[in-house]
Formats: sequence, structure tokens, C-alpha cells
Amino acid sequence: MVTSAPEKVRTVLGDINPADLGVCDAHDHLFLRSPQLPGQELDSVDAAAEELAAFRAAGGVSVVQWTPHGMGRHAERLPELSGATGVRIVAATGLHQAAHYTPESLERLRAQGLAELFVRELTEGIGHSGVRAGLIKVAGGFHGLDGHARWTMTAAAEAHRATGAPIAVHLELGTAALDVLDLLCGELAVAPHRVILGHLNRFPDLALHHQAAEAGALLAFDGPSRAHHATDWRMPDAVRSLADAGFGDRLLLGGDTTTAGARSVCGGPGMPHLLRGVRPRLERAVGAELTELMLTVNAGRAFGVAWR
Repeated sequence: MVTSAPEKVRTVLGDINPADLGVCDAHDHLFLRSPQLPGQELDSVDAAAEELAAFRAAGGVSVVQWTPHGMGRHAERLPELSGATGVRIVAATGLHQAAHYTPESLERLRAQGLAELFVRELTEGIGHSGVRAGLIKVAGGFHGLDGHARWTMTAAAEAHRATGAPIAVHLELGTAALDVLDLLCGELAVAPHRVILGHLNRFPDLALHHQAAEAGALLAFDGPSRAHHATDWRMPDAVRSLADAGFGDRLLLGGDTTTAGARSVCGGPGMPHLLRGVRPRLERAVGAELTELMLTVNAGRAFGVAWR
């Protein structure tokens, strides 16, 4: 009789049971660097430690960092930060949109093999850090997928098949979710429950949300609105609509802190906002039970893998 391996969440300090993930920020960044965000780099270890401590003080237990390859992950610093603050951290491999990289770096990745890089970072470690990634992060475009997105998602699907790792997708302003599912789950045969669609709060189209949930994907509502988007007030309605339709077990919450000024220790909402602002707002709108499910059980289900 063949028995499958138990599902584990791959943190920077080792694999843990999904139930041990606790209250989880399912999409955030401790470190991030991009030419698209000059002068706003998340590169301070001290600030990252302070932010994690503030998140822990607000009741947080785990953070999933979606920062992919080539964007200043500082993987080698993550274990000490996790140990010092008591916050579990999950790191990512993967690749963002082409705009975040130089043409030369992308050519090097094409030459060395992108899927091979993802598999190595998931199973052996990121660079020489020994820290293994626990998910693959890729990105779509605005209302569509360009050649770069198709290349990275094809590599992500190959790495998923080799390892079991979940695939987390940055949806540009919340768009192109169905295009992503057509590619990943249709053409590339990735199981839908292994795909996490990010930023759906930025595109509050309830019909599209229901289509994505019906397809079997996980839906992440991650990051407070920018001032000119003003979508926060619609997010509880989306959550309620999806839960009423039976999809409450597919919903995730995250903070998505992407700039230094957005950190709570720098005057922004930061990681604690998820628990001090978003959680009570959702509890009032949809109840404490569903909110807790999104922050704990669903996160464990999303990132728990029978690793190969």
C-alpha cells in the first residue's frame, strides 16, 4: 500500500505542520528591491526585525514573503530574523514581471534554465544560504499575459510538478485571473488548488471572483488600497459573497508591504494593519469565525505541501 507524505509548510527554519502556521500574513515582504521603486527599497534588517516584532505584538505568528529571485530577498538573513522575533517565515522562489529586471539578467536566466533554478531553490536552498523556498511566485500583466509571463509560468508549472510547491501569482491590479488559470491549470495542468491568485481586492469584480473560485483556485485579498483605488470598502462584500457561495475555505489575507514608507515602523500601515485594521473590519462584516479561518486554516492549506 502506497501512502502519501504528510503535508508540510516549508519555512526558513525547516518544515512544519500546517496547523503550526498559526495566524498568517499570507502575502507580504520583508525585503524587496526593484528599479520600479527607486529609493523605496526594503533592505534594512533592523527595520525588518522591528516590523516583525510589531506584527508579533499584534498577534501574528507567520509571514509568507512573496519576494522572488533577483529582487533583494536577503534569504540568508531570514532564519535569524525568524529566530529572534518568533515569527515563522516562508520564503519564495520565482520571477516577477520583466520590468523588475535588466535584460542581461533575464538572458542569463534563460541560458541557465528557469525551472531548474526554481527547483534548486525549493529543494536545496537559495544561493548559498541553505534556506529553502516554500512557494513559487510569478506575475501576470494588466488584463493579459505577455511572453515573459508565459515563460515564467511555464517554468513554475514544471517546478511545481517536480516538487509540489504552490504557485502564487501577482495579478496586476487584480486583473487577468482567468487568463492565468487557463494557462496554469488548463494548458499546463497544474491542480487549481495549488494556485494562489493575489490582489483580487484591487479588481472587485464579484463575478470574476466567483469564476476563479469555481475553478478551484485560492483567492488572496492582500494589501490595503492605494488612495486612488479605494477598494478596501468593497473587500468584505466580496468575502461575504464568496463565503455564501461555499468558497470560504479558499480565501486568504495578506498585507503586501512593498515600500519602506509603507512599513508600520516608518509611519505606514505595514504588517500589523492586517490584524489591527483588516481583521476587525472583516469580523464586523462576515464574523470572527470566517475571518479566523482565512488567517489560519486556509493559510496552512494553501502552503502545506506533500513535498517531493
